[in-house]
Amino acid sequence: MSSKVYEPLLPPSEKKDASQPPLTPEQTKMQADVQAHFVKPDYVVPGVEKGELMEEEKFWLSYECQLRYLRATKWKLDSCIQRLEATLKWRREFGLYGKITPAYIEPEAVTGKEILFGYDTYGRPAFYMIPSRQNTNEATRQIEFAVWMLERCIDLMDDGVESLDLLINFADKAKNPSLSTARKVLSILQNHYPERLGKALVINVPYLVNMFFNMITPFIDPITVKKLNFNIDVVKDGLFESDQLMKEWWGGNQDFEYKHEKYWPVLVEMCEKRKKEWIENWKKLGGNVGISEKAYKTFKESVPEKTEA
Repeated sequence: MSSKVYEPLLPPSEKKDASQPPLTPEQTKMQADVQAHFVKPDYVVPGVEKGELMEEEKFWLSYECQLRYLRATKWKLDSCIQRLEATLKWRREFGLYGKITPAYIEPEAVTGKEILFGYDTYGRPAFYMIPSRQNTNEATRQIEFAVWMLERCIDLMDDGVESLDLLINFADKAKNPSLSTARKVLSILQNHYPERLGKALVINVPYLVNMFFNMITPFIDPITVKKLNFNIDVVKDGLFESDQLMKEWWGGNQDFEYKHEKYWPVLVEMCEKRKKEWIENWKKLGGNVGISEKAYKTFKESVPEKTEA
């Protein structure tokens, strides 16, 4: 009987606590000010046509989202609001609410150059990148695919999890992305997905790739640079349990093999199902800006107690 694994894993039932420290009174007021800005009756996103917030945007502007941007801007209120609005505009222009569908992006996925599989000890989704499996030349759609996968990582985050791990393997004569493509992806990560990177774990780094990292490091935020780890044993160092990690290259006990026809439909269905349930819960909780991600991810409707006749 084959022990091969072909499908993504569901989040583990147990994980370490990765919650943020309690807010100070000043930070609490600042979050309330951000909230007040986006719930004004006449609020519109600056610089866009039909700037009233769409349902998807209200869902995205969660309590935790506001705090992520406040932390990223070092608790500067005006900067936080400006960055949130820049991301709201970018998400529309990039096509996250229409253009970038599973069908549109699927040609980028067929070789398994980017895979979501397993979770670290904090429950953070593992996002594998295998540059040697690069199969296209269209830089724009390659970037769109990376963003689509980032969004799916977010779909796979259970309550209390806000970040992901990148696991990059440069073995097998990896094809490096161009410097311009790498800079675009880094810009998107830093500007529109703040506080989302847990660890970036990189293995099998040859000389030329090391030079490549040296070239792009000046464009990476110093805090992000500290999250980069090269050629470490992620199991021995306690970052992953073996049953949440690929066997090949990474030393886990999951004998995963990428077969597109088995993996892809399961990933898409899994993420769509989770997102749909969360949005339904979010609507039941009021369907507005500032609802906690924890609230809609753990929401259970109360069942009325039976009364005897």
